[in-house]
Amino acid sequence: MPLTNTENRGGARPNAGRKKGSSAYGETTQAMRVPVSLVPVIKTLLDGRKQQFEQLANSTAAILFPTKTPTPIALPLFVGKVAAGFPSPADDYVEKNLDLNELLVQKPAATFFVRAQGESMLGAGIHPNDILVVDRSIEPAPGRIVICALDGELTVKRLERDNEQWQLKAENPAYADIVIYDELDMVIWGVVTNVIHAV
Repeated sequence: MPLTNTENRGGARPNAGRKKGSSAYGETTQAMRVPVSLVPVIKTLLDGRKQQFEQLANSTAAILFPTKTPTPIALPLFVGKVAAGFPSPADDYVEKNLDLNELLVQKPAATFFVRAQGESMLGAGIHPNDILVVDRSIEPAPGRIVICALDGELTVKRLERDNEQWQLKAENPAYADIVIYDELDMVIWGVVTNVIHAV
């Protein structure tokens, strides 16, 4: 018997399926075809990566803060820029309201906060106990500051490539750079987009 109403069948539906970034790895996944003989190998690899992700998240619970859908808090943004000299009375009016969630978190499902430790990134304006805003959806390209898991420990460094050699560079001459080689147990968690610190 032929179907008489096909308008609502098939195709993409609004709000259907999983939300982006809701996988066990905290990022978007992609379907792909693999040889049947390699399925057990790939499943083992993914299970190991998932366990590593969960163990690292549990071990750093005190410094790792996943973001939730933020509640907007709009505060006044003044038009005039703050000068180091005397203020101008003519600039004393509000340009618009600014929500810091909107300014700092572009993709909540892919964003988390982490607290910085140590002084290896002072030259980049990252101080001990600063809160870093990290976006997992941004491509970790050379020149970006990234959060990495190295042998189960989180670190923040600038990703660079010199003469075909990838490195994690410190922004403090007192700290050595880290050369990335094949045997190194390293996972890049995301790219640092903003730094929050008290003055």
